[in-house]
Amino acid sequence: MAVDNKQKFQYRTNEAIRVKEVRLVGDNVEQGVYTIQQALRIANDQELDLVEISPNVSPPVCRVVDYQKFIFQLKKKQKEQKAKSVKVVVKEIRFGPQTDDHDYNFKLKHAKGFLSEGSKVKAYVFFRGRSILFKDQGEVLLLRFANDLEDYGRVESMPVLEGKRMTIMIAPKKVASSAPKKDKATKSETEDVEELSSED
Repeated sequence: MAVDNKQKFQYRTNEAIRVKEVRLVGDNVEQGVYTIQQALRIANDQELDLVEISPNVSPPVCRVVDYQKFIFQLKKKQKEQKAKSVKVVVKEIRFGPQTDDHDYNFKLKHAKGFLSEGSKVKAYVFFRGRSILFKDQGEVLLLRFANDLEDYGRVESMPVLEGKRMTIMIAPKKVASSAPKKDKATKSETEDVEELSSED
């Protein structure tokens, strides 16, 4: 079967496979090591293609398969994995080192909402100028914040000072459900970042 070797997936096929021997796999073939000429003949007899699927082993592994169907299945699998992936939204909440109780409670309420929706919360204290002298106070504030959110989330990373920011990351707690859940691959990325800021 003729195949255009300029493939999106960069698989070498048929005569483009320039090695002496290959390990052959596939349906309706006896798996084993063959010369490239033998492998090409087997593929040609079945009106299929010889596709190099593992070029970095010795000898390279090749599959006897309809190349177009092979690529179709790869694309289908990629789409299924993408559909199962969950995008993790990270919401940012900013504090000053001397945030008052009213502002603190306002942001605490929003953080509870974010975590309940399944978003992560990245809370940080921004130290402006000489306020960096209050970094211990900022750490206490963030730990208090995490403690007040313990029913909604868990600390993913403890307070860390980076430049003028001290940051803590809080992830939502998994909600128990009686309904069976499908396994989902989680892809972490920060998107739709919502920042609650205060002026000290």
